[in-house]
Amino acid sequence: MGFLSRVAAIALKDIVMEMRTKEILVSMFTFAFLVMVIFNFSFELKVENLVGLAPGVLWVAFVFAGVLGLSRSFILEKENGSLDGLMLAPVDRSAIYLGKLLSNLAFMLAVDVVMVPLFAGLYNAPALNLYIFLVVFLGNLGFAAVGTLFSAVAVNTRIRETMLPILFLPVVVPVVISAVKFTGAVLEGQVGPALPWLNLLLAFDAVFLALPFVLFEFVMEE
Repeated sequence: MGFLSRVAAIALKDIVMEMRTKEILVSMFTFAFLVMVIFNFSFELKVENLVGLAPGVLWVAFVFAGVLGLSRSFILEKENGSLDGLMLAPVDRSAIYLGKLLSNLAFMLAVDVVMVPLFAGLYNAPALNLYIFLVVFLGNLGFAAVGTLFSAVAVNTRIRETMLPILFLPVVVPVVISAVKFTGAVLEGQVGPALPWLNLLLAFDAVFLALPFVLFEFVMEE
């Protein structure tokens, strides 16, 4: 098997297991939906304050739903005693990381594809356009890149459910800020002035897609 075949096998294994149980997708979708509904009834979202509040609501839902999914990334292998077997498999550690990243990204995007139209309907926001889907993809790519690495760190701790948000959330602050700013600009119809935020998001994704290939082997050895 080549490198990409190993990556695909690891990602497909996680996706098939999730399709059987649907534990991650259901919990992520439920959390994101409840966040949007609660905020919708908590704020008086008129046209003049829509741009100021709606992007933050959208990304709060995405971030915390993503943490729910990422926290399960290595837990099944740990609980079933198969994590050591995965480490002993004749594959490069970077293939394991990339396979896990792809499955995590797939789960997050599956939820987001449903939540963006719901967001557009609940908040009467012009969110169904290519710029929104682009920033959602790039934002979730950054979340998955960082979260997969830190999920591997947290899985070997006794407080892994608490440790992952502590490690993950401070690092992804640039992603959240960039995504919220660019989303707000798109909803306001002023994409051009917000392009530096999109460039920052691209730079973050590039850095945190490269670093884990170097760090992941050391993380798993620990």
